[in-house]
Amino acid sequence: MVGPNIDKCDIAIVGGGLAGGLAALALAAKRPDLDIRLVEPGPVGGNHIWSFFDSDIAKKDRWLVAPLVRHHWPRYDVRFPAHDRTLGMGYKSITGEALAEAVAAALPDGHIIADRAKHVAPDHLLLARGGRLSAKHVIDARGAAKFPTLTSGWQKFVGQALTIAGGHGIEHPVVMDANVEQLDGYRFIYLLPFDAETLFVEDTCYSDEAQLDEALVRERIAAYAAAQGWQVTAMTREESGVLPVVIAGDFDRLWPPSDRTARIGARAGMFHATTGYSLPHAVRTAAALPALVGRADLPDRLRARAAASWRRQRFYRMLDAMLFRAAEPDTRHRIFERFYRLSPRLIARFYAGRSTATDRLRLLAGRPPVPIGRALAALAKLDWK
Repeated sequence: MVGPNIDKCDIAIVGGGLAGGLAALALAAKRPDLDIRLVEPGPVGGNHIWSFFDSDIAKKDRWLVAPLVRHHWPRYDVRFPAHDRTLGMGYKSITGEALAEAVAAALPDGHIIADRAKHVAPDHLLLARGGRLSAKHVIDARGAAKFPTLTSGWQKFVGQALTIAGGHGIEHPVVMDANVEQLDGYRFIYLLPFDAETLFVEDTCYSDEAQLDEALVRERIAAYAAAQGWQVTAMTREESGVLPVVIAGDFDRLWPPSDRTARIGARAGMFHATTGYSLPHAVRTAAALPALVGRADLPDRLRARAAASWRRQRFYRMLDAMLFRAAEPDTRHRIFERFYRLSPRLIARFYAGRSTATDRLRLLAGRPPVPIGRALAALAKLDWK
């Protein structure tokens, strides 16, 4: 039997992270007629846990992520110095390993190319180990660790899955526990109970600086666990990251009109400006791809989708400007504490990036968590379009 032609295909997806992996799954499911290749030098999915609220994903698109879900909880908690709350909203987690298994099962042998693309063009790419792969369309799904054209704050984190002898006592996720020392900006602990003795503990900061001292954050996680009285017997996984919290930037600089290579995911600016999370955007784009890939104007279509998403994020960028430019770092937790006193539906729409005009007014109404004068001054100094 003749194997696949590794030099030519219909669709070449560059990058096997969340956006690229979901795109491969959607195309394999809905367009089995296409020859699809996924180029990724490391393990597909990497060492990541992605979590999302049920309301983040439209019902029509849930088929894409349902097989990947490894943990599901019916509610979650938040904890602040002056306010604790349980919200009855479904919350789910998927893992890089689950994504890798699904992609490996969906694509034929030899269609995942374990190599790095050293050059990417609209109709071909050059591989680091040598060779050229031509395609009707190349889709660039590589993440972008830095965004030099954007003005950003940063959400940075280290998370560890800990085994706790005798159990941890956490019944459902704690999305924010801000009852910790406020260091390096707004700091909180994020908890996911995988089972009675396994707890994912993540120390997160909304910081002005992108530098992440992983060793220091590991010490903070150990101190938090000790303060809870947990006896940690093992650490079974660890991940870290630095996500942009976008304050201002021009989409045409992020993705210049002259760049004719199709993009999806973070490289296309497809992430929530305030949370930095990209899963809802990645699902929506992947679900739309099967109907778009037969078109000669695929790059234009994807760029138009990304530009429209960027415009819809304008309000969140304005909030980010107020968070990072008007609020003192050690008081930023008050903004999130106030936010979590609002309607659960408003909170859900915020995380999904679908805040209504009424939501926006409600977020800005009442006693502001930052001084009005400083907020206006922060906005006046930035091009936050």
